[in-house]
Amino acid sequence: MESGGATIVIDPLEDAQAVFAPLGDMAAATPLPRVVAPRAGRAAAGMVTHLHRDHADAGALATALAPGAPLLEPPAGGGDDFEELSLAQANHELAAAGMERRRMAPWEVFTAGPFTLTALPAADGTGDPQVAWLAEAEGVRVLHLGDTMFHGYWWRMAHRHGPFDAVLVPVNGAVLGFPHRRPASPLPAALDPEQAAVAVEILGARLAIPIHAEGYEIDGVYQPVPEAAERFAAAAAEHGVPARVLEPGETIEVR
Repeated sequence: MESGGATIVIDPLEDAQAVFAPLGDMAAATPLPRVVAPRAGRAAAGMVTHLHRDHADAGALATALAPGAPLLEPPAGGGDDFEELSLAQANHELAAAGMERRRMAPWEVFTAGPFTLTALPAADGTGDPQVAWLAEAEGVRVLHLGDTMFHGYWWRMAHRHGPFDAVLVPVNGAVLGFPHRRPASPLPAALDPEQAAVAVEILGARLAIPIHAEGYEIDGVYQPVPEAAERFAAAAAEHGVPARVLEPGETIEVR
């Protein structure tokens, strides 16, 4: 997001191949999402919605952040090594990168340059800590929902901080079967297209942009729904919310 020449980044991803690298040969043939590297050394702050490797790429963040700029992240999970296994790769890489890291609780506010940044509630399908990020500048409110599943905080978010000029919403409805989360749940661990359409209507989004919509499919481990962005756009229209599907690297002006 850019305002007055200042920028912030949320969940940038540059090395898509590294995300499922710990699974070895099992993930060797997984389709990768198209990604665009962030511009170097400009961001006044970086935010991650959660510390899964596809949302917390230390290399992308280190590239993007201006010297001394902070990295804002959700609270710690507080579990033992087994409970925190999904976070270990990103945590290790972020620690090695030496960035200034600041944990933010839901509803907490931070200011970076012209941006007011608010951590809002989110729910992770595997129980790992997660927040959504609201970025405000020049009277424009952009909400990034990360990789959340459906939850009951939508109405509070809309009441306290809405309306939102643009909401970036995950739509791939992936069903997960990770080895350390057994027995596996058959329910989506993130919003599917139809759930996402309900969420953006409740939030009062003036524009909805689908994210987390392509790439990564490992049979029995990570199974997203097909044609997620297109399904979401159709469902959002039925709920009276205009949607726009952006290509990687494409920009949009939000007023």
